[in-house]
Amino acid sequence: MRSLVVVTAGLSSPSSTRALGDALSAATASHVTARGEGVDVTVVELRELAAELAEAMTNWVTPTPALEAAQNAVAQADGLIAVSPVFQGSYSGLFKMFFDTLQPHALNGLPTLIAATGGSSRHALVLDYALRPLLNYLHATVVPTGVFQATEDFGTAEGARNEQRIERAAGELADLMVRPLDRVSGLAGPLDSTGKSEAAGELDSDPAGFRALLSRHDGQPG
Repeated sequence: MRSLVVVTAGLSSPSSTRALGDALSAATASHVTARGEGVDVTVVELRELAAELAEAMTNWVTPTPALEAAQNAVAQADGLIAVSPVFQGSYSGLFKMFFDTLQPHALNGLPTLIAATGGSSRHALVLDYALRPLLNYLHATVVPTGVFQATEDFGTAEGARNEQRIERAAGELADLMVRPLDRVSGLAGPLDSTGKSEAAGELDSDPAGFRALLSRHDGQPG
């Protein structure tokens, strides 16, 4: 069973940001199950944590049980989908506050998909100049494909292409969450409990005496 956490910073209900997060999580879950694994999806609605986020940023001794539960879910996840609306050309303050409260190294190596929503496609670069740098700084492993969904794109050809990007991004995230079944391990083979390759022991034994043969080779042809 793999765990997938969706962090969404939408402020309204219903929310286009939450809707995009749901679409991405559904597509990712489909790709993960196609690889033979189950998936448990947890959605973190940051607007429900607004009060505790403010307390956590201004008074570290105040109990914040809901925020701590969300932080623990992210820290223990196998995959993360982070979705924010665009405010003033960047991610929302609520979105940034949540990631500011995470423990150092909480996202180290965590497979992550970034996405954003906005009223116009003019904000699409927010993925690469705001969200990606933030998640890279936190040492998450961000998939190549980000998804931006503009309100003006609904019902258009660009909206249809966005559905293709959702599927591509979801497949990339699933690839990192579950090793694809159509791939094989490298020549070194799997690691044993000591961290050494199981194949290394076979090579070290040198049953054919190659080391002795090579030791007598003077580098000349013949």
